[in-house]
Amino acid sequence: MKKIDIYIIHQFVALLGTSLLGFIVIFLVVDAVENMDKFIDAEVPKSVILSYYFHSLPWFISIGLPMSVLVSTIFTVGFLSRRNELTAMKASGVSLYRIATPMILCSILISGISFFFEDQIVTIGNQKRRSIEKEFFIKSRNKRYSTKKQDIFLRKSDDFHIAIDRYTPKTQKASGVVIHFMNEGRLIKRIDASTMAWLNKENKWRFNTFAIREFHQDGFETAVHFSRKDTILSINFSPDDLNRQAVSPQEKNYVELKSFIAELNDSGVDTTRWEVNLYGKISFAFTNVIVVLFAFPLVAFKPKTGLAFGAGMSVFVIFAYYAFIRFGQTLGYKGILEPFLSAWIGNLIFCFGGILLLVRARK
Repeated sequence: MKKIDIYIIHQFVALLGTSLLGFIVIFLVVDAVENMDKFIDAEVPKSVILSYYFHSLPWFISIGLPMSVLVSTIFTVGFLSRRNELTAMKASGVSLYRIATPMILCSILISGISFFFEDQIVTIGNQKRRSIEKEFFIKSRNKRYSTKKQDIFLRKSDDFHIAIDRYTPKTQKASGVVIHFMNEGRLIKRIDASTMAWLNKENKWRFNTFAIREFHQDGFETAVHFSRKDTILSINFSPDDLNRQAVSPQEKNYVELKSFIAELNDSGVDTTRWEVNLYGKISFAFTNVIVVLFAFPLVAFKPKTGLAFGAGMSVFVIFAYYAFIRFGQTLGYKGILEPFLSAWIGNLIFCFGGILLLVRARK
């Protein structure tokens, strides 16, 4: 069995490397075509473009790895089946569980490596990419190329904090706004607004459906003002501050994001979205295990047409899996599910489904 394990692992790893390289090339080409007009309009130097895509490679590897694991699993089992090696192993008394063991163990190892790679390497790459975007895409010719941003937190000074659920630079509108005014580390005023929009002529923000709360130095609330009408307020920050200084979960590693959430909790900011993203960093890494659990039995179900059938079904499954993950995150963002459960519910359901398929497959 050691020789068989090595044989299966060798094929699996070889196909994994080939498919991952293919996905990286596809992502590079698609992204370059999509951003070419931005590079030209902003007159970005070639060296900067090369640096941009060099720092993009970790992100491409991270999102391409689960699909590469899927492809390598399908073709590894498919080739074993086509060459009748799978039948020979089972005829020799080797169960399907034992044949699947090397790939499942590899997927667990890949998941662990994927988490640390995304946590330490991808976050740094995202920071570098964003610094290039801020310098050339936003500052150059005042072009606003960035699309909607989510989960923004801005600390302009020790006395001013702002958290935003969603912000659109093109329209300069934000929703889910919480603004804290601090004095020597103590909260003295808080503004909660459903939406706010920037008025270029007045250089002020227009708030809609908001509440202003004032606090005593001991922490208890002293006054509350509610309004459902549009009101213009003068606050010491602008859309340029949001474009330059706002941070996102993708730019922080697990430890930084966890301490960041603790800091927000101390300031009284709702951290539900951030917690969902925190738990999602771990749950996403286990996508590699999920796709192996699904792909292996799907190909093994039909030995003669296993490769085509497994490929079609597994592609459908992984897209359904990603859609379910997003659905779970949305439920977490809305507060319908606890952050931990919303990040893991997709993994739990699909892991159970994969194990069920493996149990029902012919041994």
